[in-house]
Amino acid sequence: MNTKTTFLAFCVILVLILGEVEVTNAVTCNPLQLSPCASAITSSSKPSAVCCAKIKEQRPCLCQYMRNPNLQKFIKSPGAKKVANACGTPYPRC
Repeated sequence: MNTKTTFLAFCVILVLILGEVEVTNAVTCNPLQLSPCASAITSSSKPSAVCCAKIKEQRPCLCQYMRNPNLQKFIKSPGAKKVANACGTPYPRC
């Protein structure tokens, strides 16, 4: 790989990383945004498309929610893991 190609590859990677950071920073962490998932977390029902969209949107906030004693029992529950899995969203390891 020549210097020009290496520099171009570096720039592309940098743009991808910075773009991802901007998207992550644009999320407003609000656990109420996960309310469409409440029934799926607390019962055996499947998560709705709205629930899955909200989980994906709020994913950068999940570790913050896990540290909150008032939210832990919901976020760390087997039901929450089931919903994250059903939505195709990796369960965070905080």
